[in-house]
Amino acid sequence: MRSPSSSAPPPAASPKAHVLRQLLPIALAVFVGFLTIGLPLPVLPLHLHDTLGMGTLAVGVVIGAQFAAALLSRAWAGAMADTQGARRAVIAGLVLAACSGLAYLASLAFVATPATSVGVLLLGRLLLGCAESLVVTGALSWGVGLVGPHNAGKVMAWVGVAMYGAYAAGAPAGVALQAQWGFGGIALATVLTPLLALVLVAGLRPVAPSATRRTPFYQVLGAVWLPGLGLALSSVGFGVITAFVALLFAAMEWGNAALAFTCFGLAFIGARLLFGHLPDQLGGARVALVCVLIEALGLLLIWGADSASIAYLGAALTGFGYSLAFPGFGVEAVRRAAPQSRGAAMGAYVAFLDISLGITGPAAGALAGAWGVEAVYLVGALAVALSLLVALRLLSSAYRGVQHV
Repeated sequence: MRSPSSSAPPPAASPKAHVLRQLLPIALAVFVGFLTIGLPLPVLPLHLHDTLGMGTLAVGVVIGAQFAAALLSRAWAGAMADTQGARRAVIAGLVLAACSGLAYLASLAFVATPATSVGVLLLGRLLLGCAESLVVTGALSWGVGLVGPHNAGKVMAWVGVAMYGAYAAGAPAGVALQAQWGFGGIALATVLTPLLALVLVAGLRPVAPSATRRTPFYQVLGAVWLPGLGLALSSVGFGVITAFVALLFAAMEWGNAALAFTCFGLAFIGARLLFGHLPDQLGGARVALVCVLIEALGLLLIWGADSASIAYLGAALTGFGYSLAFPGFGVEAVRRAAPQSRGAAMGAYVAFLDISLGITGPAAGALAGAWGVEAVYLVGALAVALSLLVALRLLSSAYRGVQHV
């Protein structure tokens, strides 16, 4: 008799609607949970810069700390998903996300001593990084366990829609909360939204752990490093928008920076909804090849923008291109992973996102201090363009086959 927690058989003959039905509850929980990240996006850099008097380098370090913590916790998150179950990893991540909100609240008690307040905020960002690692790795592993590895691109597409939908919706909501209740309103919201997501996942069916022992993380990392490198380079565009678009709009006196996040997020979601099936059908490397060019063009538009409308268009093109670069390179990573180490492979692949964003924050902060905040978008475009070479290498290796770990 099948255990209630055992994974469903691969739905090879299932219609597309059946796959979507299984993925939507997980995606909804990820969306609600990721509002914890989306709400502070346009507000936290300005809180650090204007309220606490921090420079651009310090802003980059605090923003980038989340991604550094996520990187360091990817191996742990992947091992938990493989050996204890993906559902448990998601639940643990949501609890940590609520704790990060508590740290945001606590930081407000030390505004009179900015260094202490920044330190407490830094703790919150570190907790949030661990939370993000667990939620994303668990959700990806959970989704692939439910609908099969042949639908990995769809899993990444829908989890990505949830993540970046939370950024798109969270940014203007965060501005509204800040205007009404200040940074304290943002902090309280980051406590409550993960708790709501916990309610959403409480009744969802888990999948059985895929392994009884942990696959060494370095082995998994070695198998997915090439698509991971493509993800890292293509993620620089997302990193410079996340950390510095609010400061760019303030420096140029363009007004509503939150709309840039919304343009990025809506274009990201639109690309996933319309074309999210293409990496599974056409191959991840082919899709990534085209999309990184679109992303680089968007960043160049932001760099050369002389008005907010051009910057909004650049943000939208960046979001559209990055949207399918992520599952494009990700499908190539899944092809290189054995079933028993799939959670670890998801963790290893997304770790390259953390590496990219962890480096991009402080590096772009130093660049902005020396050359102006608009310069980070030119350098970002060049970095994204380099991922074209990775896509070409993956495309050539696809014809030779891959080795599983």
